Amino acid sequence: MLATSDRLLRLLALLQCRPQWTGPELAERLGVTTRTVRNDIDRVRRLGYPVDAEPGPAGGYRLGAGAALPPLLFDDGEAVAITVGLRLAAGSAVAGIDDAAHRVLAKLEQVLPSRLRHRVRAVDAATLALGAAGPPVAAELLATMAAACRDRRTVRFDYRAHDGTATVRTVEPHRLVHTRGRWYLVGWDRGRDGWRTFRADRIDLPANAIGERVAPRDPPGGDLAAFVTEGLATAPWAVRARVVVHAPAAVVAARLPPGAGAVEALDDRTCAYEAGSDSAEALAGWLGLHGLDFAVEGPPELVDALLAQADRYRRAVPANRSSTASAEAP
Repeated sequence: MLATSDRLLRLLALLQCRPQWTGPELAERLGVTTRTVRNDIDRVRRLGYPVDAEPGPAGGYRLGAGAALPPLLFDDGEAVAITVGLRLAAGSAVAGIDDAAHRVLAKLEQVLPSRLRHRVRAVDAATLALGAAGPPVAAELLATMAAACRDRRTVRFDYRAHDGTATVRTVEPHRLVHTRGRWYLVGWDRGRDGWRTFRADRIDLPANAIGERVAPRDPPGGDLAAFVTEGLATAPWAVRARVVVHAPAAVVAARLPPGAGAVEALDDRTCAYEAGSDSAEALAGWLGLHGLDFAVEGPPELVDALLAQADRYRRAVPANRSSTASAEAP
């Protein structure tokens, strides 16, 4: 059995990691009787930590709201997980979160024991979080949208479409989605009477954005992930093309990112899919990342971009290196 002081710290750690525990559950975790658990709860309260108790079969113990917070207790895995999570958050396209992540890490270091502090510093120093590809989104906007999703309240906002057209939308928000380095809001658009996916960086919230409460809706098609993936694949890109790849469909599907669209098998060794991007140059560069032979029939601006990139790559390789490679090829 743990000593009383060690057991109280363990009890506080358990109360932190779950919203509610029953007496028997705590007793089993601590290796004591339920009476000892009740006595330990009283000791914790005398130390100034609020612990609420609810009687009955569905009742239990939980940390209450108050000015005093229990100490943060982490084991090795939890400390490393927090550090990695904060470092990854720096690349999540949320404006200002990089500085906030470092401030939180600094505060954690002050309260962690020496052994864990060294591990946290090592992970932080050895980790490089590259900036997200997408434009940053204000943390306040994400927090407002998340609260509206939780509270099931409508949101009215100004939205800039892909072509720059500005509209006013009233939406019943459902979920925030982060993919491809961008944040998206999925919700029921009342003006369009249907589900829509909005780029969060194109949303401007007025002061009176939050509206009335609404009844919850089932996810679109019963599968939110599939809805977002399909929506991104058919997004109104400025440049779109049908790509024929000289490789089996399974190989190509494994190399495409989420939202790239469905791959259609043409035969055992070739397949096709729809690709899109904001510019012909970006699409040409992205197609080259597959590492597979492919063919496109258009549009003309994409063909020109591919030819320009091919010439650029040829100029990047010394002429003698190109001829040597050709002579040595089997």
